[in-house]
Amino acid sequence: MKIKKWSIGLVSVLLLGALTACGGGDGNGANGSASPSENESPSAAVESPSSPASSGEEDEALKPEAGAKLKVWESKEQMPYMKEVVAAFEKEYGVPVTLEEVAGGDQGGRLATDGPSKLAGDVLTLPHDQIAQAVKAGLLLPNDVFEEETRSSMAEAAVKASSYEGVLYGYPKSVETYALFYNKDLFPEPPQTWDEVIKFAETFTNSKENKYAVMWEFVGYYSYPFVGSFGGYFFGQDNTDPTDIGLNSPGAVQGFEFLRSLKPILPMNAADITYDVKTQLFTDGKLALNIDGPWSVGAFKDKVNFGVAPLPAVPGGKPSTSFSGVKSYYVNSYSPYPIAARLFANFAANKENQLKNYEMTGAIPANKEAGEDPKIKKDPYVSGFFQQFENSTPMPGISAINALWDPLKAAFTTLWDDPKADVKTTLDAMVETVKTAIASQ
Repeated sequence: MKIKKWSIGLVSVLLLGALTACGGGDGNGANGSASPSENESPSAAVESPSSPASSGEEDEALKPEAGAKLKVWESKEQMPYMKEVVAAFEKEYGVPVTLEEVAGGDQGGRLATDGPSKLAGDVLTLPHDQIAQAVKAGLLLPNDVFEEETRSSMAEAAVKASSYEGVLYGYPKSVETYALFYNKDLFPEPPQTWDEVIKFAETFTNSKENKYAVMWEFVGYYSYPFVGSFGGYFFGQDNTDPTDIGLNSPGAVQGFEFLRSLKPILPMNAADITYDVKTQLFTDGKLALNIDGPWSVGAFKDKVNFGVAPLPAVPGGKPSTSFSGVKSYYVNSYSPYPIAARLFANFAANKENQLKNYEMTGAIPANKEAGEDPKIKKDPYVSGFFQQFENSTPMPGISAINALWDPLKAAFTTLWDDPKADVKTTLDAMVETVKTAIASQ
């Protein structure tokens, strides 16, 4: 881990911030969050170091603060893996690390209360849809020291998901999205396009025999490919602007029209297509293609001869875009050892440790080189999810998303079940409903 010498020097600046109460100032720039008290200013309030010098000086290793010690929060299922990471980090940097078990879903809430009181972990894991709130509260330090390294080594969607308003905060750890489960006895090779699926369905789909070519759940999460793949969007092009709802845009209209054209190959009402229904049909060999996530692999192992592949390309050859989720390491802005914490987060997120995480827990790497590793490429399931992730969009993390799911599901259902419903009129009405709900939040 090498960095250029800085004209003012990162180590000096951060140590000064960690050892003195430099007070004043908003701990998170101009985001409107409350400023920390003058005597308890978190390290997030330290002025950013100057840009790297361009004088061609030789690299030098970044070193942790003298006497640094870290606390790392980790979920129960990740503890065996993290113990190995900690041992390797302590050996390399000489910094003692204490592991504290905190459920994944609780870490964001605990940080909000335990961060200011100096009880939180120096490094923790958050899903990407929680970082906006944490950043606004001034709880996270940007990933500034290792930003260039992170951007170049991680999948683009993972970097985007770990950022807020263009600033990178996270050190991507693992990813998840849904993809195409295919029955190899029916599809020796997965279909590359929706045209192939449609052609197969012409001879396979038979409602009387309860046989279907493909299924997915009619909710916004799984149906997003019919929006994003055609140029539609939820909240602005980066899914962060609740004033710009693109679900009735020309691209979204085109996507919904294509969705509706698939009704002949899936002649069922939307409400009848549930997780349990399609899981059972796929297990029984009566469903050839099942759009689902890695959480369902266990349901089919040793029961179905299946593989996982990217979703079929939409008309015109464009890859289908799915929604995805990203988990990343983050550095607590109240950490008294921000350099050591940055070093640990970057170390834990490196290629070798992501592959270790995959081997021990099945987590899908965010690191691009790890995704190309033979261990991943030869995995009949993980490789398909990783390939699809590279064509994914991080699920919006703004609160407005809660106002959208139900109206969107209703619109999908109406347009699927009622052939007389006008696409544009239905989507316009849905968007107005969403706007009203957001305004009342």
